[in-house]
Amino acid sequence: MPRIDALDLPVIGLDALDGRAGSHHEVLDGLVRQHPLARIEGLGYLVLARRAVEAALRARDTSMPALPLLELQGVTEGPVHRYLAGNLLSLSGEAHRARRRLVSHALGPARAEQLRPTMRHHLEELLDAVTTPEVEFVSAVAKPYPARMIAEIVGAPLSDAHRLGAWAYWIQAALDPLQLAVHLEEIHAAAAAFDAYVREELFTTDPSEATGLLADLLPQIAAGELDDDDAAALISSVLVGGVDTTQAQLAHAVRLLAEHPAQWDLLVDDPTLVPAAVAEVLRYEPITPFTARLTTAELDLDGITVPAGTLLIACTATANRDPGTYDRPGVFDITADRGDGAHLTFGAGAHFCIGHALARAELEEALAVLSSRVARIELAGEPVFDTPSGVYGLLQLPLRLEVHQKVGGRGVDLVS
Repeated sequence: MPRIDALDLPVIGLDALDGRAGSHHEVLDGLVRQHPLARIEGLGYLVLARRAVEAALRARDTSMPALPLLELQGVTEGPVHRYLAGNLLSLSGEAHRARRRLVSHALGPARAEQLRPTMRHHLEELLDAVTTPEVEFVSAVAKPYPARMIAEIVGAPLSDAHRLGAWAYWIQAALDPLQLAVHLEEIHAAAAAFDAYVREELFTTDPSEATGLLADLLPQIAAGELDDDDAAALISSVLVGGVDTTQAQLAHAVRLLAEHPAQWDLLVDDPTLVPAAVAEVLRYEPITPFTARLTTAELDLDGITVPAGTLLIACTATANRDPGTYDRPGVFDITADRGDGAHLTFGAGAHFCIGHALARAELEEALAVLSSRVARIELAGEPVFDTPSGVYGLLQLPLRLEVHQKVGGRGVDLVS
């Protein structure tokens, strides 16, 4: 088998992937037509073809290199380093499996189904507060909604949802090398503030009054089965994994439907399409276009030998649009039969997203509630995109909403 470091590969700089408004798709589409792999200058390899991406994500002899990448950029101590050292993303093997089990109940499919009425309640409240036809959707709905839900899941007061959301954004940025280079001070401050909040406010909750994940962890802390550092790391993993990602995916879902009005009409006319619409959004615009893996032993990557110690960046943005897997993969279509070609947005293998059921439920409820209220949705200005090198979200999404007509005295609170 050929070695990856002996292949004649296209070369790309990391800065070329710092696109906005979907421009990274143009760069990646050009690369994948040349070769299933590309070399990233001074860093490692970009894995583009679907089979190779899935192989990289499922490989056992790999680890997620969040902490080494942080240290490579000179951050070897402090609150951000402590956060990543204990995060689920930095663990592997039995330690990783054991920690995942501690939060599986709070994030699993059964809990997600139980929380659907709570999701609808928060969505209704947020949409009730929109009283004009034009709205900046990120700040009005997409950002506060998952922050409220993570407060419910963790067991934090709902009054703290706003700051939980703000902390989540900056702590998540520690996984983005471009954000880290520019905003290290803000990231450090958020990590330190959240750590203090967990220890001084959440861990001082009366166990008899605790709810959510906190109710699961406090008895283990009291019994000495789990120390404060490990418990704080688990809560921070849930916070970061469950706020910024859902916010970003929901914003892109609504953007895509606003840009494809015929698709929105289909959803309004047939609410049973909601799960398919969510699946298509997840496939078409993954908010984690790049997922890093570090090989811990020599690896066979779909017929290519990869030495130990090699950094691989698996690209879900290209894997999810593989023409060998999907019919018309570059078309956004919520009615398309995508067959058995499951998207890789939630990853694969040991680090498959533990909160996938919760994320799907939150997205489904959001589209269901919004389509029951809004007859027409369109852009009221240009969306402002975040960098795709970390969590690929939207900073702003200006919309114009036209509500359904009132029927039988039952109306909506949005105005058209």
